[in-house]
Amino acid sequence: MSKVLDNLVELLTLESLAPDLYRGGSQDLGFPQLFGGQVLGQALSAASQTVPEARQVHSLHGYFLRAGSAVEAVTYQVDRIRDGGSFSTRRVTAFQGEQPIFFCSASFHIEEPGFEHQTTMPDVPAPETLQSEIAHAQKYAELIPAPLRDKLLGPRPIEMRPVVFTDPFKPEPTEPVRHVWFRATGDLPDQPALHRYLLAYASDFNLLPSSLLPHGTSFWDRSLQIASLDHAVWFHRDFRLDDWLLYAIDSPWAGGARGLCRGSIYNRAGQLVASVAQEGLIRKRG
Repeated sequence: MSKVLDNLVELLTLESLAPDLYRGGSQDLGFPQLFGGQVLGQALSAASQTVPEARQVHSLHGYFLRAGSAVEAVTYQVDRIRDGGSFSTRRVTAFQGEQPIFFCSASFHIEEPGFEHQTTMPDVPAPETLQSEIAHAQKYAELIPAPLRDKLLGPRPIEMRPVVFTDPFKPEPTEPVRHVWFRATGDLPDQPALHRYLLAYASDFNLLPSSLLPHGTSFWDRSLQIASLDHAVWFHRDFRLDDWLLYAIDSPWAGGARGLCRGSIYNRAGQLVASVAQEGLIRKRG
């Protein structure tokens, strides 16, 4: 693994403090607030450590309660809600200090046969033909605030290659649709649960900004207040995050200072491996 990927895996591994109580460090991405994907991945890691290995997470539903600090550790309290014959349910609350900043429910299921169908993967160019987000960002390096420049242009644990790049500093109104290939920047161990933690982490990138595309604005507009409100992931089948996955995102609605986004994640073979939904705050300040 690359050093930055190794650091991310370590971040999601967590320290056990007591039964059903865990602590994780925080990742500084250059912003004062904690990245929501980190909390999603760590919360799923905490919940997964309380169920048998044969039960894999199939759904995660969370709410972001407060902005977290990117320089403080996060504590995760797991509540064992139910263990049935084939399903287990867990509730996880994330704290910084005594304040809850996030909570979620996660459901785990044994492997079973059943009916199968799925949507078709969009027909898009292969990732090998596309430039990475870092390569695109380097063209605008002088426009990126100095405190963020090294973070955004430096090595990343997850490489992302947008199918169509939108200039964030001169955005034009477009359809609220985005396609992004992504994968880990190194080989990962054969641990299905780890690949799910990492997908939960990566699923928070590129999602909410897609709701801004029809409005000719971007994440860099300082008049906007943008924050994730809730997040859901459904895991459909095993996958590898060290191979390319396609994130197909659309935003069917925005209004009332909120935007709704949906994502479908496919592997290279065109199999739907996960689905994502998120509503977020996109408030225009006066």
